[in-house]
Amino acid sequence: MDLPFELFVAVRYLVARRKQAFISVISLISILGVTVGVMALLIALALMTGLQGELRDRIVGSAAHVYVFKAGGITDVPAEVAKLRTVPHVMGAAPVVMGPGMITSAEKDAFITVKGILPSLENTVTNIEKAMQAGSLADLDPREGRVDGIAIGHELAKKLGVWVGDDIQVITPQGKLSPMGMIYPPRRLKVVGIFSLGLFEYDEAYGLVHLSVAERVLDRTHPDYLEVRVDDLFAAREVAQSIAPRLGSDYLAEDWRDMNGSLFSALWLEKMAISITIGLIVMVAALNIVASLVLLVMEKSRDIAILKTMGSSAASIRRIFMLQGLVIGLVGTAVGATAGVVLIHVLDRYKLIRVPLDVYQISYVPFTLELLDFVIVVAAAILICFVATIYPSRQASKLDPAQALRYG
Repeated sequence: MDLPFELFVAVRYLVARRKQAFISVISLISILGVTVGVMALLIALALMTGLQGELRDRIVGSAAHVYVFKAGGITDVPAEVAKLRTVPHVMGAAPVVMGPGMITSAEKDAFITVKGILPSLENTVTNIEKAMQAGSLADLDPREGRVDGIAIGHELAKKLGVWVGDDIQVITPQGKLSPMGMIYPPRRLKVVGIFSLGLFEYDEAYGLVHLSVAERVLDRTHPDYLEVRVDDLFAAREVAQSIAPRLGSDYLAEDWRDMNGSLFSALWLEKMAISITIGLIVMVAALNIVASLVLLVMEKSRDIAILKTMGSSAASIRRIFMLQGLVIGLVGTAVGATAGVVLIHVLDRYKLIRVPLDVYQISYVPFTLELLDFVIVVAAAILICFVATIYPSRQASKLDPAQALRYG
């Protein structure tokens, strides 16, 4: 199939002969610049999107979607849970008591967050039960004649050197008054479960006990708040905002984004900063396109003059050089996008980039490329390359044939 005249000339100019090989080298460098820029930008966006999504899924899987507080306290747990279950999109609700403590074993000690739960309801709001490596949440239920149980994360268990069946001691800031002043007696508990949520913050610093045990250990008379799970993670904010109007002004609800707002804001800011920084690579490639087209206009001034004397219009000349820049941009973008997608798939599938679990909360870097990010990067790269062609193509169209033939 015959190519249009302007496109045919543009392609011929790109594939320069031996004496114009320098221009071809510059064109190749421009294509490589666009390729590297598009590939790097796609990988960076996929990295930050994957990291944000993985942290979000693990945080939300470890905790609830909505947190509900009530002025005056939650005095009737079954009634409050029943009320929340009437709110649209709510799948489950469970009470929580939370407080700091210190856990000690025969080998080591560590600071923990003591979380009191009702095992029968906790399954409806978090993924703790699915994350159990040993034991069960049901073993937290108090039984007469048996030491109260605690479930801890596998990182904490490794740190303390304990496993299911071992005894530990928990000390909390809630002490007892004695003739000698305040004392803080240790409470003996038995490890009945080991969980692994995949989030270092939880696996290394949380201990789950029954709600009644937590109230006794932390000196509470009722739960601190209620955890709520909804059927759509991204509808959590809407559900949180609807709770007070439906149940009364004494209720206050916050969704998972409110509770982790600083983390996700930092991740979003980092994603934007990386995108802008790497996007400069595409800008540099665009400057190479400008340089190569300007040199080509100077080199082909006689050809341009001949084309004009043969009847080619200024618009036709302008389109030749615009098409040449677009060909560079399209080839570079296509190769970069393809290489980026392939590399992202390989990096994510085989988990090639490992990171310290205690720093990044996850053991490897996940990569997730969203369709919108892909479209924006490809469109932006092509647009930048097109804009880079405007100045050289206008200069070519303004070339005076008489002057070019006389001095060319």
